[in-house]
Amino acid sequence: MTNILTSLTSRGNDKYGDRTALTQRVADHTWLPTTWHTLHSHVNDLACALETLGISEQEHIGIFSNNRAEIIETDLAAYANRAIPVSIYSTSSKEQVEYIVRDASIQLLLAGDQAQYDIARKVAESYPQLRQIVTVDNVIKDQEDTTTLTYAQLLDLGRHASQLCRDEVARRTAAATPDDVATLIYTSGTTGEPKGAILPHSAFDAAIAIHEERLTMLSDSDTSLCFLPLSHIFEKAWTYFCLYSGMVVNINPDPHIIQRAIKEVRPTCMCSVPRFWEKVYTAIDEKLSTTKGFKKWIFNRAIKVGRRRNLQYARMGEKAPWWTEMQYKFFNAQVFKPLQKVIGVENGNIFPTAGAPLSANITEFLHACGINILIGYGLSETTATVSCFPETGYEIGTIGTVLPGIEVRIGDENEILVKAPTVMRGYHNKPEATAEAFTADGWFRTGDAGYINEDGAIVLTDRIKDLFKTSNGKYIAPQAIESRLGEDKYIDQVAVIGDKRKYVTAIIIPAFEALKEYAQRKKIAYRSVEELVKNADIRRMIEERIEKLQNGFAGFEKIKKFTLLPNAFTMESGELTNTLKIRRPIINRRYSREIEAMYV
Repeated sequence: MTNILTSLTSRGNDKYGDRTALTQRVADHTWLPTTWHTLHSHVNDLACALETLGISEQEHIGIFSNNRAEIIETDLAAYANRAIPVSIYSTSSKEQVEYIVRDASIQLLLAGDQAQYDIARKVAESYPQLRQIVTVDNVIKDQEDTTTLTYAQLLDLGRHASQLCRDEVARRTAAATPDDVATLIYTSGTTGEPKGAILPHSAFDAAIAIHEERLTMLSDSDTSLCFLPLSHIFEKAWTYFCLYSGMVVNINPDPHIIQRAIKEVRPTCMCSVPRFWEKVYTAIDEKLSTTKGFKKWIFNRAIKVGRRRNLQYARMGEKAPWWTEMQYKFFNAQVFKPLQKVIGVENGNIFPTAGAPLSANITEFLHACGINILIGYGLSETTATVSCFPETGYEIGTIGTVLPGIEVRIGDENEILVKAPTVMRGYHNKPEATAEAFTADGWFRTGDAGYINEDGAIVLTDRIKDLFKTSNGKYIAPQAIESRLGEDKYIDQVAVIGDKRKYVTAIIIPAFEALKEYAQRKKIAYRSVEELVKNADIRRMIEERIEKLQNGFAGFEKIKKFTLLPNAFTMESGELTNTLKIRRPIINRRYSREIEAMYV
């Protein structure tokens, strides 16, 4: 059997020909299309170019770039050669890039722009085995650099390849097996150095088949917006699935303009992390806070009807009563569709969301508005999805039911264990870490704590390493608290503290623009952000909002004190991983003085 990814463009070319496969944003409102025929041609030429440059079967090649069509083309060209593409986050530092290049023995590295080229050159100076750099953008090369190729030159090299070269690529493609390694996905390393999860082609074959069985609401008439980094397993696996399904994949190179991009594309589906929807929710909430009278009454009434129709009936696959349905049609036309249009999701089918908890309150609200958030759960080591909401019968507050062909059980410390054809083979060059990642009988340890409820849905409690116990012996799940506080329009980032402490505290990064608007409205004078976050009125306002947000939490779980910081947690500072997860050890160490001050 031919691997799905190895034959992806051949299949798409035969089936869709001159239909658009990809588009890429190149300027305001301009998205450059690539047909299946062109994609297939580019992949064939690139495959020949890689062979000409001496890339051998099962050799690693590196891809260090922000999202662009060239990543997908290079991935697929590598698969045609039985080579192994290794994605590196575009925001990675020189040290992070060098670690992966050395660990994976990468000899060819695709660098997207000038900043990535500069880092690649520095890595090549200290690691001469990196013998070939290819740049996507036109960059200003070092004076000593005589070997770097542009992507256009790489394509041209393959286009003029000999028949002997093309025959060799064809031989390699035909020799591909499901046991071949497809890629290494390097974990973001919240507590240690990154580990390269080895994912064979069989894992992607299984993942695509499993998603095809679960996501029956999707078809080749859907369109997807590629928003998360293609170095993230969620976006990578999702994009492969979309292409296999014949959807048009719209690639957004700049995550900072996602709000603009989504309005330009108006996709029917898009995978994202909860933070995107938290920001959508807080923007709506902020707008509502200034709405008065009849307009506010109408919106509240619409939400009430939306909850009843979408959560009580549609969620269970049942037809709503006639009067409820009539009211919903009215509110959908007058309230929900205009709201969805402002966001850019009025054509929405499903919006898969994973990577961190999204609060039940936000999930319910979005579903009430007719935005079909599909909560899921997975890891790099499981080729993304382990569980997700089914089309009907899903339960808010869970991470859905286990996908077909995947087994889940609960182990010691309530750890979620997985056995499936999508589970990694192990960690590259790390036999000890690989052994630790599996139980004696072969189940993968996710590191996440949770349980399976009576309806078969998984409830995620927290990362086991993140769970902590106060000095009073009470267990705290920080992500649940952080997720709840993330609903607030004045709070951007939260790190909950309290391990072996008397009570729970938090380091909070405010949403600075919203905070400045509040200060202006309340006539609070300040000369700097540092002064603003120390203002007594600001602190009192945040404290009151935190208290309301924590309704339903046990007393010992509630934040007793907090510190507002004037600067955000960033990837560059090492406080966030490339997948925007908090690196708690670094935050605890870096802000030890502020933390200690909350316990005096």
